Amino acid sequence: GDYLVTIEEKSKATFLRAYVNWRCMSAGSSRVCVRMVGHKMEESYSETLKEQMSVVEMPLSDPPLCISCCPVNGDLLVGCKNKLVMFCLKYLVINQNLTVLDFERSLILYIDNVIPTEVAFCARHIAITTELDVLILKLELVQQSADGTEPCAHRVSTLEKPVDGGPSTRTLQLEVDEFVVCQKPVELLGEESKLCEIPIILESTELPTEDAKCFQVRYLLFRRFTPDQSPFGFCEETKLHSVQLLPVYQTAHEEAANKRELLSLFCFFSLPHVGYLYSVGKLVEQISTYQYSEKSEQAVLTPQFLHVITSENLQCFTVRCSAAAARDEDPYIDTTMKACPPITLDVCTLRMQLFIGPRAICHFKNHIILLTKADTEDITERRKPTRRMLSRKGDCIKSRTNSESEPGWNLYIINTVSTIQLYREMVDYSRTYENVKTESCIHLLSEAHLLVRAAIMDPHFLKSDEKEELLRAFRESCAFLGDCYSRFDTEDYHLALPYYRMSGLSMAEVLKRLVSEGDEIQTYERGFLFYLTHCLNEDLNEELSKESANKVLQIFYLADPVQLPHILCSPCMRNVCPLRAVKYLQKVEKIMPSVVLTLTKAFMALKMGDLTMYEHEMDSYKETVLACGFIGQPKLLRQHKEEIVVPTEFAVHLKDMQPGLLVAAAVALHENSKMELEEADTFFKILCSNSENAIPQLLVDFWEALLVVCSQEEILQELLLKLTSQYVWRISKQQLPETKPLKTTEDLINSCNHFGLIFPWITSIMSVGSPSDKGYHEDTSKLQSLLCSQSINIASALPVLEPLTEAGNVGLTIHVLCNTRLGKYEEAIDQLLRRCPDAVVLYAQHELRDDNRAVWWNKLLPELFKRTRLTGNDCPVLISSLKAETLSVVAMELELRDFLSLLPEDGTAAFFLPHLLHCSQRKLLT
Repeated sequence: GDYLVTIEEKSKATFLRAYVNWRCMSAGSSRVCVRMVGHKMEESYSETLKEQMSVVEMPLSDPPLCISCCPVNGDLLVGCKNKLVMFCLKYLVINQNLTVLDFERSLILYIDNVIPTEVAFCARHIAITTELDVLILKLELVQQSADGTEPCAHRVSTLEKPVDGGPSTRTLQLEVDEFVVCQKPVELLGEESKLCEIPIILESTELPTEDAKCFQVRYLLFRRFTPDQSPFGFCEETKLHSVQLLPVYQTAHEEAANKRELLSLFCFFSLPHVGYLYSVGKLVEQISTYQYSEKSEQAVLTPQFLHVITSENLQCFTVRCSAAAARDEDPYIDTTMKACPPITLDVCTLRMQLFIGPRAICHFKNHIILLTKADTEDITERRKPTRRMLSRKGDCIKSRTNSESEPGWNLYIINTVSTIQLYREMVDYSRTYENVKTESCIHLLSEAHLLVRAAIMDPHFLKSDEKEELLRAFRESCAFLGDCYSRFDTEDYHLALPYYRMSGLSMAEVLKRLVSEGDEIQTYERGFLFYLTHCLNEDLNEELSKESANKVLQIFYLADPVQLPHILCSPCMRNVCPLRAVKYLQKVEKIMPSVVLTLTKAFMALKMGDLTMYEHEMDSYKETVLACGFIGQPKLLRQHKEEIVVPTEFAVHLKDMQPGLLVAAAVALHENSKMELEEADTFFKILCSNSENAIPQLLVDFWEALLVVCSQEEILQELLLKLTSQYVWRISKQQLPETKPLKTTEDLINSCNHFGLIFPWITSIMSVGSPSDKGYHEDTSKLQSLLCSQSINIASALPVLEPLTEAGNVGLTIHVLCNTRLGKYEEAIDQLLRRCPDAVVLYAQHELRDDNRAVWWNKLLPELFKRTRLTGNDCPVLISSLKAETLSVVAMELELRDFLSLLPEDGTAAFFLPHLLHCSQRKLLT
């Protein structure tokens, strides 16, 4: 809201007034309208209201002692004896062309035995100070009950045990002239602050409407101080002042440039010689303490500075609001990607300016407004407390001298130094400590960084003329901090990495800043090595020049030779001299040999084209050891470029010369969480130059090898479906693999539980198959072996197997296998009797066991009778199936009467007689 609120005294009476549309006075208009708060304005006022200032009278039952306006929504809080009154800012629409400001008294907070000396109000947070106590509250919205009967004003009482801080408030009434009773200093944060023994009653004064808000109080902080004491006597000048709530908003973005979303909230209050800054947003905690060089009179907090006036000085201190707000905005800011100077960083005094008799100070944008009075009067007299003022019940309303007629008053408007200029000064000053390598350099650069960060978090940053310059300064400050943590031997050396990342500098640019030209040997600190190691171990889209790569090689050989094999595998080191790399590796190998180092030497030999050296290195270990060696450094086989998997020259060579080792290495990487299944698929497709949809044989070999060791059920089923799909595709498309498979069906059956022995009835069906089936025998047998195991989920595999419906005997075996696994034995028998009756008995012998033996006489025997009757002697296979096995099994299982009931009435007695005799003899024997 655009208004001015004052507490005015006239004829020993105190008034609270709000001045609206006050700019008309400065424009030359002398018209003034006086109205009561909440007064309904008539249409006749509409034209005159545009051109005149309005004075809004706000009557109160008790004299106002202090006021505070909310910087977020413009609401007003007034402090009176034992209570606080809240006024909500309203926008009244008079007509289409006129909207005026008004206020509505909405809430009263009754606080027993508290006379506020100052209040602060922001986003429903309230800070109250008496002479020695600070209380911070938050008004929280409460959901009304469904029937709307829940009261909007209710008592908030502290039922917990009160603070053991000495005598209670009532005890303080027993004061005598000789004594002043003081309580112990107390600090209560968060939920503990309920124990402060200050009950609060809320009374809603809004009109009861559907939109009426109900509040409850949450205590955030309570702090009690004691007067300073010294050997020379009791100091009565200890008194809190300058309580303030400072909001910090979310960093503005282009898509929401006009929105202001509250991010953090800070509370400041001060004693004469010490100031305190707290965060009271998501977490209540003390951030900083400010020690003044002399007694302070007033202070004002901004997102960038704390300005303090004393009897002769205007002092300026740095603050940590931007550091705390940055962590509220991004809880993961303290990582290897981003960093921010710590909240605990010691504060600095930036400037001291001499003024004669400063009395009051306030801040607006980039201006400091200072009121002074040039006289010799003790400036503390106007607020000098008496002993009685230590009691909350004391009367703090004092007569005030008429200062209008007094000479010597001056008003100063001081322009603060621009952020960029002050940043440059701090950076220049930090260079005086650069060569001595002290923490002072880091401290100054951290202050400069926070200064710029606070400016960027300002809601008006996007519209600022200094926007681009501030962004450049931010990146530059990050680079300077990165330099410090790289060059200095500090405990926080790891911060070099995130600061360099935020600076936007490439690795080559960082090397240029820190590494001297030529071959002279330098000493490199931990921060620089930490930065280089992380950057080289990540897949950056940056290739160092040959000179830079060789320099990095030398740095690690001297500083951390163990890292050499890993450094040489980085995509950034693609241009390194392989001959020089091999020489360094040979020196390291004499001290610390390893499989990874041997593989790296072989990699460098390939780059040089020295196959003799390559073979010598690869023969140093067994193939299984080499496969496990790739786990130590997967980048020997694959790298990433713009998030795309890129096989290395090593992988290409292994594909052609040692595909088994390549597959074994890929399996080892997957099992050790170094390569995901999807990534492996892409790797082999790119390696074999196949299109995205085509599956190379080497990838199928990988899937088959992974099945042997895979233990995760989800991945296992995915692999089984992938292999099933590929086998089906090759069989249906009559497509042969482009390379010879690494393992035959027999190899897989012997090594992997997920490939089962092929059933005899399947072999029988395939023996009478067409020549075209035999051309793809390997894929067919592997598919049948997969389905013969109990691993694959048949229900999920059915859609994949659909293309084999008409694929001759192969399709028959697949369909019978599926029906069998699904328990559809009768359908399987029908399919076999219709297309391959020769195999039906073998199928029954293998599948119709235990609980499924009844299918012999319930399905198979009746079907054989039926089909034999229809075909007669034209199908000897059916007759042999009956005679050879079926009747024998049924005769063994059933009682004679049940067996007789199954025989056909028109059957030949001589055909069935042996089986009847066998059945009856079995009965006699038992």
